[in-house]
Amino acid sequence: MNKPNNKRRKESQEKIEKVFIELLQKKDLSQIAVTDICKLTHLNRSTFYANYIDIYDLADKVRERLENEVNELYEDEVKNKYNSNNFLKLFYHIKENQLFYKTYFKLGYDNQISIFKYDTNLSKAFYNDKFIDYHIEFFKNGLNSVIRLWLKNGCKESPEEIDSIIKSEYAHKLI
Repeated sequence: MNKPNNKRRKESQEKIEKVFIELLQKKDLSQIAVTDICKLTHLNRSTFYANYIDIYDLADKVRERLENEVNELYEDEVKNKYNSNNFLKLFYHIKENQLFYKTYFKLGYDNQISIFKYDTNLSKAFYNDKFIDYHIEFFKNGLNSVIRLWLKNGCKESPEEIDSIIKSEYAHKLI
């Protein structure tokens, strides 16, 4: 492939995704048209359709990008098959990428697939391997709610403070 074209394509994708994320802060997904994105990016519709099937495909690509970034944060842990339960690096990532996470939540992806991994082995130890599915749902939804509120408030608290809030909820469970 032609390297300049790859660079141009990547730049076009970045422009499209940036404008899409900005539009999502003001409109619902169903209210955003390809025409809106093309006008704001000064790109042709053919450029949009060369990269995405439609608006929903674009939304999926934005989700995939965020999930890949979060997975990279924990790549060593996955590779070495351990879980540090270190949410602090996630909270730093959220603070640095607030608009991206607001978009993720606005699109409702947190209800479909969680980017936040839950340590089932640790919960099995804490809860004697009972009702694990309920504990996972409780933790995932609690964490998502804390993050949503933090984002809504402009991430005024530090990542350390949010980490402390989460840890304090589970302090009685520390081994």
